[in-house]
Amino acid sequence: MARKIQRLTALAVERAKRPGWYADGGGLYLQVTPEGGRSWSFRFMLDRRPREMGLGPLQVINLSEARAKAMQCRRMLLDGIDPIEARKAERERARLEAANSITFKECAASFIKANKAGWRTEKHADLWTNTMATYAEPIIGALSVQSIDTGLVMRVLEQEVCKQPGGPSETLWSAKPETAGRVRGRMEAILAWATVRGYRTGDNPARWRGHLDKLLPPQSKVAQVEHHAALPYAEIGPFMASLRAQEGIAARAMEFAILTAGRTGEVIGARWNEIDIDAATWTVPAARMKGRREHRVPLSAAALAVVEAMKIVRQGDYLFPGLPADRPLSNMAMLALLRRMKRDDVTVHGFRSTFRDWAAEQTAFPSEVVEMALAHVVNNKVEAAYRRGDLFNKRRKLMDAWAGYSAIVKPTGNVVAIRAAE
Repeated sequence: MARKIQRLTALAVERAKRPGWYADGGGLYLQVTPEGGRSWSFRFMLDRRPREMGLGPLQVINLSEARAKAMQCRRMLLDGIDPIEARKAERERARLEAANSITFKECAASFIKANKAGWRTEKHADLWTNTMATYAEPIIGALSVQSIDTGLVMRVLEQEVCKQPGGPSETLWSAKPETAGRVRGRMEAILAWATVRGYRTGDNPARWRGHLDKLLPPQSKVAQVEHHAALPYAEIGPFMASLRAQEGIAARAMEFAILTAGRTGEVIGARWNEIDIDAATWTVPAARMKGRREHRVPLSAAALAVVEAMKIVRQGDYLFPGLPADRPLSNMAMLALLRRMKRDDVTVHGFRSTFRDWAAEQTAFPSEVVEMALAHVVNNKVEAAYRRGDLFNKRRKLMDAWAGYSAIVKPTGNVVAIRAAE
């Protein structure tokens, strides 16, 4: 005899209050929990294993609707289909369809927002936003992130741009290889984030190794990397004399940057609580360092003189305050100062190269002392493992020597190398 189905009635369902399972037949059950919850379940056997599939709560699914769902499940089983796996597949399909409405522009904005807190400065987030808005979003910004493929990535990297205003058009990859490399890397990161978040599937079309490197020449072969314009070290004395004659906070910040061989972001972000005048030390926290490691900087007498000068105009927490005073000096302030000094031939960052060249050619200080003064990351893991100290005392002698050399306005005779202390 066939097993009876549709055993329950609407009234029986309504009156079912006692905890337990109420069978309707054909695998359909109403479950009443001790807490008073009531929901539908479909029980079945598959590959000799009992399985259970929730169909929804009673307050949403009534008796007739639950029977219809159970009938659909029985038909799937008749065709050899697992109704639980079929539902999972349907939900995945719906999720992917929903993802198709998420654009690359929206993913880029979400990626930047998610990672902004981990970046050193707000400028870093602005650079991501601006490069995507300038080069990627006009081409792929409005497209579904799921639809981004290798062809679209290549359209971004091979878009026509002018290397010089009014000049002939070239592709972004050939005209601005450094910028194009950043655009590619940032697209790869955004697409990887979108994949992990479930907004797209498949390989990353912006991946370089084993993918785009088969379609594009390496950046090193496209154009020479343009280094930051640096002042010859023999000219640092006259330049410093001219700089010290300039008034304003930007001039003092640049003087401090040169004397400490610091990066622009490290200098303009310097706070008074990082300066220990008695110990003649400036401690830059790891959060503002490129290598994400705390960096102690020995301050020469000349660098301390800059600190003392800033004491007179001290406003707020920043050593070099901007406008308003609770903000640091603008990262463009020192560049604007160079332009006022009619020194478009050099850059602020280039003074680090000036310092490096001077130390290599005019002193006997070991290379590792100079590299540590520049806060360069040691790429050799073995060397980094053994170099546990920061060579602070040796670096103090190096920075004192640099300050002394920078004060020579008119060197005479042959330049004699400064010997490093034993």
